[in-house]
Amino acid sequence: MTTHFDYDLIVLGGGSGGLAAAFRAAQHGKRVAMLEPGELGGTCVNVGCVPKKAMWLAADLSSRVTLAAAMGFDVPTRPTLDWKELVVHRQGYIANIHASYLKRLDDTGVVRVPRKGRLVDAHTVECSDGIRISGEHILLATGAHPQRPDIPGAELGSVSDDFFNLCSAPERVAIVGGGYIAVELAGLLQALGSRVTLLVRGERLLERFDAELTAQLAENLRHHGVQLHFNYRLRELRRDGDDVIAYGHDGPAEPRFDQLFFATGRRGNSAGLGLEALGIAIGDKGEVDVDDWQTTAVPSVHAVGDIAGKVGLTPVAIAAARKLMDRLFGGKPQAKMDYENVASVVFSHPALGAVGLTEQEARERHGDVRVYCTNFRPMVQALADGSQRSLFKLVCVGEDERVVGVHLLGEAADEILQGFAVAVKMGVTKAQLDDTVAIHPTSSEEIVLMR
Repeated sequence: MTTHFDYDLIVLGGGSGGLAAAFRAAQHGKRVAMLEPGELGGTCVNVGCVPKKAMWLAADLSSRVTLAAAMGFDVPTRPTLDWKELVVHRQGYIANIHASYLKRLDDTGVVRVPRKGRLVDAHTVECSDGIRISGEHILLATGAHPQRPDIPGAELGSVSDDFFNLCSAPERVAIVGGGYIAVELAGLLQALGSRVTLLVRGERLLERFDAELTAQLAENLRHHGVQLHFNYRLRELRRDGDDVIAYGHDGPAEPRFDQLFFATGRRGNSAGLGLEALGIAIGDKGEVDVDDWQTTAVPSVHAVGDIAGKVGLTPVAIAAARKLMDRLFGGKPQAKMDYENVASVVFSHPALGAVGLTEQEARERHGDVRVYCTNFRPMVQALADGSQRSLFKLVCVGEDERVVGVHLLGEAADEILQGFAVAVKMGVTKAQLDDTVAIHPTSSEEIVLMR
């Protein structure tokens, strides 16, 4: 064990990646200190995945009650929500997570320092109270934050973090953006009572996902009541009484809103960490430059999660952190993060999931591509005269039709995707899937691959 350092590992940031690293290093018997001035759990637990999923569940329940009314149940066609009561339950759930993290830090012997940190040199961190501590290795896991565009009146718009401060659904809402956060907020707010307008800079939603899948998602959102405006260029925001007015290109005829949210990207929390003085490169979006092993230009300084600028997903941050700790302290020199075939889920309504290559990516990389796709109206939508459609798509390559991409839009997409993610990683063929996937007869019309 290294003795001339105070700790074997100093972690800056107590989010998902930082916690995963601290716990794994402690399992390897290492001395660990974690600097985190705020609540444990980072974006995911406090203003991301967890509270978002709670709101998504509420929106999903609202949609199901509406379907139940259409199918003959004696329930209100449009159920009302006591938003404040939901927030109480949501925050209680989050408080339990905080308590669990604190207990585990105590149980594993990780020292929590409720301060910000700044690197003084390759092995020294100065806490915001002036105290310095040293570590053989330093891990940057400080995450990222939402950003506003540089336009006049930008301060009149809210960011995604502000969504979780709402105590009711604003009547008229604009969301600027077309990525994960924009799509999820649009579906949530529309289902919970708002009239939502999506102002999208690009030509379609979720540009990193399969175009056919996102086109169907856009159609579903329209049927749900969301207004979509593509190729939109926001120029300025102005206040008129209680209204926020959006001035842009090819926007809505009535650009007045009670609240406008920016979902226009995030920036890594790298400012003030002292990285530039050590020669650690920082990208245009505040991300720290790391190699395939999560290490910066300084061998003792590493980064995982949103600040590392790889794949901004909580499970990826956790996996990368664990692999890094196994390499540094567990005697596993080959423990390297594989960013290929990472499964991604967007909690739209319904949920959208994908793993592997899109159809376009497969054609660019392999040329010989076979696509199997089905687009259908699920039984519950048909029974309730609903208009929402689901889509299931396999992308296969080569003579053996090896599955390189799976794309889902529909009920339980997040759960179904888990099994298909394993199949893609193992390189199974379409024939092997046909032999192993069992489908209940009543849903046969929903999974027949049409082309």
